[in-house]
Amino acid sequence: MAKYKYVALFCVMGVLANAVSFGEDYDVVSPDKALRLKVTVNEKIHYSVSHQSKVLVEPSAISLKLSSGTVLGVNPQVRQVKRREVDEKIFPVVQVKRRKILDQFNELALEFEGGFGLICRAYNDGVAYRFVTDLDGEIKVVMEEATFNFPGDYGVYFPEEESFQTHSEREYKYYSLSEIKEGMMCSLPALVDVKEGPKVLITEADLEDYAGLYLRGAGSRSLYGKFPAYALAERAENDRDVPVTKRADFIAKTNGKRSFPWRVMIVAKKDGDLIESELVYKLAKPLQLKDTSWIKPGKVAWDWWNFNNVYGVDFRAGVNTETYKYYIDFAARYGLEYIILDEGWYVLGDLTKVVDGMDMEELFRYAKSKNVGIIPWVIWKTLDDQLDVAMDQFEKWGAKGLKVDFMQRDDQWMVNYYHKIAKEGAKRHMLIDFHGSYKPTGLRRTYPNVITREGVRGLENCKWGTAANPEHDVVIPFIRMVAGPMDYTPGAMNNAQWKNFNAVFNRPMSLGTRCHQLAMYVVYESPLQMLADTPTNYLKEPECMEFLAKVPTVWDETKVLDGKVADYVIIARKSGADWYVGAMTDWTARELTVDFSFLDPGRHTIDIYKDGINADRNGNDYKKVTARISSGDTLKIKLAPGGGWAAVIR
Repeated sequence: MAKYKYVALFCVMGVLANAVSFGEDYDVVSPDKALRLKVTVNEKIHYSVSHQSKVLVEPSAISLKLSSGTVLGVNPQVRQVKRREVDEKIFPVVQVKRRKILDQFNELALEFEGGFGLICRAYNDGVAYRFVTDLDGEIKVVMEEATFNFPGDYGVYFPEEESFQTHSEREYKYYSLSEIKEGMMCSLPALVDVKEGPKVLITEADLEDYAGLYLRGAGSRSLYGKFPAYALAERAENDRDVPVTKRADFIAKTNGKRSFPWRVMIVAKKDGDLIESELVYKLAKPLQLKDTSWIKPGKVAWDWWNFNNVYGVDFRAGVNTETYKYYIDFAARYGLEYIILDEGWYVLGDLTKVVDGMDMEELFRYAKSKNVGIIPWVIWKTLDDQLDVAMDQFEKWGAKGLKVDFMQRDDQWMVNYYHKIAKEGAKRHMLIDFHGSYKPTGLRRTYPNVITREGVRGLENCKWGTAANPEHDVVIPFIRMVAGPMDYTPGAMNNAQWKNFNAVFNRPMSLGTRCHQLAMYVVYESPLQMLADTPTNYLKEPECMEFLAKVPTVWDETKVLDGKVADYVIIARKSGADWYVGAMTDWTARELTVDFSFLDPGRHTIDIYKDGINADRNGNDYKKVTARISSGDTLKIKLAPGGGWAAVIR
């Protein structure tokens, strides 16, 4: 049960009201007393954040400006103060990190004259604030002032963007704050590397009916919020690219009685604490579905990355019924729950026209007979234009979900589109995988059929370049993945060191070793996890398929054993009675130590997949070893450049 304590302070009008509302400090402290969020109310509202005795964020102004000219946060007068303590448990429908989430926080709620308020929360792993309004009718938010003033010229992992038309698949460039000049901006999350202190990850949660938050610099020690303005006009350049051509002079047109998105700062004493944080999920709107029994996580045989390069068969490989029956047979053989029909199955621009060679009724019938679900890929714009007829057709066929692609925006209209598709999918018991998407903000808690999303520079980049490489691969677990699951689409069976790599679109390979790819299935969170390579290549790798067939996509428990942003990571995850361990390194060969004290007492069998002795020359080289291990044992492991290590403990 939740435990709530309320303390209400009421301010009288006149002199006493002014005495309370000007120059007063209000703070909220985390349950473990380490984190403090302080709100100072004078001519403006400022917040600051400290961890123990160290200031992390100096006083920073926040406000909302409305089209009426009113600025919520200028000359504010406090009417009421409420506090509460919450200690409860959340049992997520889809267990990304763990079966049970402890939701413990202290909350401060300030109500101001003028029909608005500020809610602040302090958790053991972070703080957050949000505005609330209680205004009649519709309001237009012209500007939101969101400021992050730091006491030093710290480093920041900055996923720099060129415009608001973006897939959010960025490189995390490392700048000092003062190097981020006017005109430079990034999407979220962004990670501030506080010197001699805990790191601070900035993101948002519970984004609905509003524009997404970006950060801009000013050549100082501060970061400032920036938002895509409301879209007034757009131009469809093709079936998928629909850039905004005219924007309004406001961020959002919305109901005057509402809560605004949370501004979130996750505070991590150790780098691994970032990966263990569930703060975005906890801040999201609770579950809105009554029946979730149909939501089934799983693994997916995927066609697009490998260019349908199946071989050794008696049919012509391509986008046709025979090829996809081959994928279904492969999925059924190894117990994979789904296959995806990616780009090519319909005539682009019209979801009602199936290409020649594809018999959809037969394909869905065959998949059902093999207990394999089918998830079609669609372009967001075409789906929106044909929503009812297309969704009815998918439901008739028996589609288990949709992969919705190329949104490339997060202005208010597009944010609402995500919610619309989540609801439409739930009505028809369909999973949703958003690609070409912005970062997660907790929609998966509200509608857990939104089971994963992209918004990450993933394996597909190896088809045309080197942007997805081991250095990048050990950055994203500590930054992008903190916001929520990421559809990186791992599983390459043709693996190369940098000197041997060649970007080939129709016969792709990965950068790094085979075990680097295997470890991703433990390190990377995605309840709908892809097997990106061709079934033919997997069939030639039975040892690897022993691992890939068994590895879960949801977990009962997660422990980050060791890790350093941009260098390496070791994670242990539990499913049932079994533990899985994954380790990954950047381009530096490393010797790391795995501490097995997380195991129950007794002897356990461990199957290890480790980089081969020649993996620094040939990324395909690996070795499988079976041994015995006990709780409290330690094991030194060697990782090649771009290497990895994976284990199953029974």
